[in-house]
Amino acid sequence: MKPCLLLLSILAFPHLPLPAAPSEPAAVAPEVDASVVPECQARGGLPNFFAKLAAGGPVRIAYLGGSITEAWGWRDFSRDWFARQYPQAQISQIRATISGTGGEFGACRLQEHVLRHDPDLVFVEFAVNGTGATTQRSIRSVEGIIRQVRRHDPNAEVCLVFTLSSGMVKGLQEGRSPRVVTDMKTVADHYAIPTIDFGPGVVRLLKEGKLVFKGAAPAKDAPPQTPIVFSSDGTHPLDAGHRLYLDAIVRSVPALQSAGRPGPHSMPSALDADSWDPASLVALDAPGVTRSAGWQKIEPPDGTEQRQRISQYFPGVWAASAPGDTVEFAFEGVGFGLSGFRGPSAGLFRVTVDNRPPQTATFFDSYSYAGRVSHKAWFYPDDLPRGKHRVKIEFLAELPDHAAILKKEGLAFKKPDAAPTPVFHLAAILLAGALVP
Repeated sequence: MKPCLLLLSILAFPHLPLPAAPSEPAAVAPEVDASVVPECQARGGLPNFFAKLAAGGPVRIAYLGGSITEAWGWRDFSRDWFARQYPQAQISQIRATISGTGGEFGACRLQEHVLRHDPDLVFVEFAVNGTGATTQRSIRSVEGIIRQVRRHDPNAEVCLVFTLSSGMVKGLQEGRSPRVVTDMKTVADHYAIPTIDFGPGVVRLLKEGKLVFKGAAPAKDAPPQTPIVFSSDGTHPLDAGHRLYLDAIVRSVPALQSAGRPGPHSMPSALDADSWDPASLVALDAPGVTRSAGWQKIEPPDGTEQRQRISQYFPGVWAASAPGDTVEFAFEGVGFGLSGFRGPSAGLFRVTVDNRPPQTATFFDSYSYAGRVSHKAWFYPDDLPRGKHRVKIEFLAELPDHAAILKKEGLAFKKPDAAPTPVFHLAAILLAGALVP
């Protein structure tokens, strides 16, 4: 079966179960002890956002993040809360959320998914999915997001929010923030960007015995319960967990309102001269991208909301059909990646940059083993010197070592009756820079 036909038969973009729409948010929890890990650091506040809310008229809030923000929850709750507080404003949301993606991908897709809609406020949520494997990459990607927003509209506001997963709880209980949060706060300090940490409020309730971080989800339409069940998987909040995230925002509003003065934000010099600004998402049929003859452009199948939204986010899906099929391009910048699809059939591909030794990669990971095919972003692991670089991507038409990959995650490998046909599907090229001829 050809890869493009195989995709049409198995591609199923995951859509997490979403809680029912809320009527009113829960009562705000008592004030959080911020003596060790602060819940809110207002810094320069959100003066332009609150001034626009008070003046009335259209106000656009963008939500840039992963599956935690993708789900019906704090995103919708917060928009609705602001709408109730400021009925004179017409508040809309820009939903720029893609499950399983982090800050590097966020920097590359920001222009296409967020800035072209002219947001007044951008909430950035990447604490769980990460912003880069190293502090340097993390700072570069987050700084790239902020600088792009500021260049697009100096009056637009940015607020970094920190969600949490089970692996972060112990550190918060001991007064320590994860490395990714520390990295993001470093950038926030430099640009006077406010941050809201959703963790301290959750950890306080856990300490008081009023919350179970991971447990069985309550039955639908069940009355509020004590202790609160925060999540069923240790990462994605249930309805009650999302309401705690809203509570943290509401508690932070007075500080965010009082800090700073309305007016254009200045742009300080970059923390890192190689920050991901500019950054871009490039179609495989864009001028300057060369494909071998075997590539075919296909559309994701229609049906679920998630599939439709993926179609809106990307300029199509391309499928390689034979070993040796290639994509080549040149860009001016410091890094790049690929937007593709994980799944049991995801094959190996080889990446060659300039005259560097080639690297072999795959979209397959532990999340794609049990028949799951979904979007995944891959980034070249090495930081490149700023300048012009030429890249060649070659499909090897071989399967990766599934057993070895799963073993790293502590998972057992069950050999299938028949090995799947290797496939290679791409949706876009991701550049920390810009395409050049």
